[in-house]
Amino acid sequence: MNEKHPLYKECIQRESELYARTGDFRTPFMRDYNRIIFTTAYRRLKHKTQVFFAPDNDHICTRAEHVSLVESISYTIAKQLGLNTELTRAISAGHDLGHAPFGHGGEKILSTICKKHGLENFWHEKNSLHLVDDLCLLEDDQHIEHNLDLTYAVRDGIIAHCGEVNQRVIKPRKEKIDLKEFKTPGQYQPYTLEGCVVKMSDKIAYLARDIEDAWNLHIIDEKDMEDLKTDINKVIPGLFKTINNGTVVNYFIQDVIKNSNEEGIGLSNEAFEIMKIFMKFNYTHIYEIKKVQIHTQYVQLILESLFSFLYEYGQHDNFVLDLKKDAGRYPLIIDHYLKWLTRYSTLIHEERYQNHIVYDFDHDPLALEKSIIDYLSGMTDHFIIDAFHELLAYR
Repeated sequence: MNEKHPLYKECIQRESELYARTGDFRTPFMRDYNRIIFTTAYRRLKHKTQVFFAPDNDHICTRAEHVSLVESISYTIAKQLGLNTELTRAISAGHDLGHAPFGHGGEKILSTICKKHGLENFWHEKNSLHLVDDLCLLEDDQHIEHNLDLTYAVRDGIIAHCGEVNQRVIKPRKEKIDLKEFKTPGQYQPYTLEGCVVKMSDKIAYLARDIEDAWNLHIIDEKDMEDLKTDINKVIPGLFKTINNGTVVNYFIQDVIKNSNEEGIGLSNEAFEIMKIFMKFNYTHIYEIKKVQIHTQYVQLILESLFSFLYEYGQHDNFVLDLKKDAGRYPLIIDHYLKWLTRYSTLIHEERYQNHIVYDFDHDPLALEKSIIDYLSGMTDHFIIDAFHELLAYR
C-alpha cells in the first residue's frame, strides 16, 4: 500500500490530528511505529511470558522476542510481495501490547474475572487496541501527555491479528468498519493485505520457536521430535532434516510468498497441512501439559488475590483517601495503582495528562472494575509476582 493505493487516505486517518515538527520526513506508518516503540507498554514486553513463565534461562522466548520475530517475518514477506513494510512493521510492534502477564493462561483468568464482575471478555487483541487507543501515552515538548492517535490501518491490523484461527488463505475484508464492532477474536479479517501478512506471520513466528523452548527445557525429547518428523513426512517426505526455528520459518515464508497475491495471503495445501501438524503437536506436548495446568492455578491465585485486594478498597466511602493511607504498606500495589488513576480517571486527574478519561467514576458503575483489570493486565510477570508477595509480607 502506497500513496496511490485507493484505500491509502482511509488507512492513514487518525481520530485526531497529531502535532507536527518542522522537517519531519516520516510517513504516517513510520510515525506510528516510532510512537509504539517509545511507549512503556512496549518496554514491558521483555518481561512478559510468551509460553514459558518467568524462566531463569535467558534464551527462552519472551513476548518481546516474539514481537521481533513477527516483525522480521512480516517484513520479508511484505518486501517480496511489494507491500508496505512500514505498515507491517508498525502493526507487528503493537500487535501484542495487550497481552496479560503469564501469557494465554493469564488472559483466560482475567476474562473469567471480567465475566464475574459484569465486564466484557478479556482478549489480548482487543486489549492491544485499547492500549494504543486509550492507555499508551507520549509526552510532547511541553511535558504534556497525549494518546498515541495511530492510523486506522495500524489499529485495524492490531485488533484483527488473531493467529489462533486456522486459515489457509487470509483475505482482507472489503469494508472499513468501526473497530469497536469487534466482539470476538478473529471476527473480521484485516482491512489491508499488510494486516493479513502480520496475521500469518504471527503464527509462523511461534510454531517452531515454542518447540525449541520446550526442547531446551526438557519438556519434549528425541522421540517426540521423531514422531513429529514422521507426521510431516506423510505430507512431504524429507522436508526437514532438522526441525528448528530457522528451517521452519524459512519453509513457511517461501511458501507464503509463492502462494499469495492481491486477493489474499495464503499457503499451499501441503504447507497448510504441515502447519496444522505443528499446531496439534504444540498443543499436545506443550500448551496443555500438566505443568502448564498447575502453573495456571498459581496464576489464578495471584490475579484473583490482587483484584480482590483493590476491589475491596473500592467499596470504601473514602476510596482514594484510604488507598493513600495504606500506600506506604503496599508501595508496589497501591502507589502504582494511584498513579494509574491519576492518568486515566476522574478521581484524581492532573492537567499534564491531556489524554482520554478512561474511568469515569461519576457516571460509569463499572469504572472501578475496568481500572483494576487494565492495571493488572499491564503488569509484567515479575512485577505482579512481587506485588503478590507484598500482600503476604509482614511489616
